[in-house]
Amino acid sequence: MGFHHSVGTQTYRFDDLRTLLARASPLRSGDQLAGVAAGSSQERVAAQMALAEVPLSHFVNESVVPYEGDEVTRLIVDTWDATAFAPVAHLTVGDFRNWLLGDAADTAALTGLAPGLTPEMVAAVSKLCRVQDLALIARKCQVVTRFRGTLGLPGRLATRLQPNHPTDDLAGIAASLLDGLLHGSGDAVIGINPASDNVPQVMRLLTMLDELIQRHAMPTQSCVLTHVTNTLQAIERGAPVDLVFQSIGGTEATNRSFGIDLALLAEAHAAARSLHRGTVFEGGQRGQHVMYFETGQGSALSAGAHHGCDQQTLEARAYAVARHFEPLLVNTVVGFIGPEYLFNGKQILRAGLEDHFCGKLLGLPMGCDVCFTNHADADADDMDALLTLLCTAGVNFIMGVPGADDIMLNYQSTSFHDALAMRQLLGLKPAPEFDAWLLRMGVSEPGHGLRLASGLPVSLASAVARLEAS
Repeated sequence: MGFHHSVGTQTYRFDDLRTLLARASPLRSGDQLAGVAAGSSQERVAAQMALAEVPLSHFVNESVVPYEGDEVTRLIVDTWDATAFAPVAHLTVGDFRNWLLGDAADTAALTGLAPGLTPEMVAAVSKLCRVQDLALIARKCQVVTRFRGTLGLPGRLATRLQPNHPTDDLAGIAASLLDGLLHGSGDAVIGINPASDNVPQVMRLLTMLDELIQRHAMPTQSCVLTHVTNTLQAIERGAPVDLVFQSIGGTEATNRSFGIDLALLAEAHAAARSLHRGTVFEGGQRGQHVMYFETGQGSALSAGAHHGCDQQTLEARAYAVARHFEPLLVNTVVGFIGPEYLFNGKQILRAGLEDHFCGKLLGLPMGCDVCFTNHADADADDMDALLTLLCTAGVNFIMGVPGADDIMLNYQSTSFHDALAMRQLLGLKPAPEFDAWLLRMGVSEPGHGLRLASGLPVSLASAVARLEAS
């Protein structure tokens, strides 16, 4: 049927929903590279005006990637909850934005609504939102997950301690670990990107982290960010696996380029749950959120698997994959893929807020790696702005990298000090179990919140020293 809207004397026509969403998307280099971006600001405004008039119910009837040839589309359609959708079924996309900004859209309402929203719906409304809208609406969404700690509670900001090393040297990893722990980092996860992606090395790193966590009863979880098939082999060989990691995308072909499909993710999910390593109890059951997913705008285009869609809509579709497996953590690595997809600080900032907004509306525990590559037109000031906005918007977790410079992956992220600055600026604390552990270990002082203890916790330092010597 198509869509159209006039700006002045010019009428713009859009053949289908996929085209309309692409033309309405705020400018980014990846959509220009794919040839799907609006040709002018006027066309973008026309597309946004036309999109505002589309009924939300239309998204149930038209898929941007064909149902028959894509298992992600089938997952979205087949798991859609019509009952949950009912409260907003009468709204257009523009009306939905207004409703989301209103008082009726409180935390309870948004939690109940999440199963009734499709990724394309939330991607559409995000394209009509200003930066402040993205932050205000996302802040009202609270997604709480549990394993050895409770993540996503109001007034909390968790961090992933990322002690990467270019040769997986245990002494180098241990030095970064100690640095992060002494700055209160690591409550979301201690996660290592291995330089040597093979099963024996994965098991070595997992065993090292598990020894530290168990010896000191740390209320956190470890993860080695290797391919899901490696983690499955590690589980079969008896490795102490807490979380299963995998990069995911918004189309079947994108996931195939990662060497995965939904069945493989389901197998890994079941395997990790069978280990029963979570310790936080809810409803008489141990913490069962065992998956850690990472995403990023542009991954589908880089794999030649975008089906003519814009990158932000496909990013939202990746969240449908994540939602199906009830993850502990979802991390949009927003500026990592490079300037071909997000050219500068302005595009990275907007994308990070969009990703967080869409993930939270879909019911996901969203974090963000506030980052950029060294050849992007961005700098630390851009990242500080995005970091601050995300923390006001209620992001569940951010990264903690020594000096904000990952020496293994060669990109710029956020540091342990950045997390401390956000906690102090906005009155945020670590996850409650980790916060109490920091007090017991002498890393933080009673009554002083974020102030670090002046003395080095002897037992923690000696434990890390043993790792360095091993």
